Amino acid sequence: MKIDILAIGKCKKGSPEDLIIKEYQKRLGWHLQIDEKDNDEPQKEAAFLLSHIPNNAKVIVLDERGENLTSLELAHKINDWQLNGVSDICFLIGGADGHTDEVRRRADLILSFGKLTMPHMLIRAVLAEQIYRLETILKGHPYHRA
Repeated sequence: MKIDILAIGKCKKGSPEDLIIKEYQKRLGWHLQIDEKDNDEPQKEAAFLLSHIPNNAKVIVLDERGENLTSLELAHKINDWQLNGVSDICFLIGGADGHTDEVRRRADLILSFGKLTMPHMLIRAVLAEQIYRLETILKGHPYHRA
């Protein structure tokens, strides 16, 4: 499985969030790639995100108005996608103004990590951990104890 994270704003190299992300990248058996763009006006951010989605990837847009799934529910959804031939999943993290309607329409899933407001860099670290957790759930590894 190949996982792409397309994100607005750049994570500072060596920051605590960067170190967490790198740790989960090392643990993952899946390939995790992160592409970033500096903050800009919403239409330019949307253009970046939409133009960098890999062909045939399932798109998960992180948005506070999205579905609030458990890790197990998301793992089952990804497993269903894999069983149907999906090998690339792309997560989109918007800028301070969120996602445009055009980006939301492209989503195969709009996912919320809850109603709390969190810094975008921290969400990347949380997302990296959740991707690792999803992989361990699907492999039956004891990291996730439900």
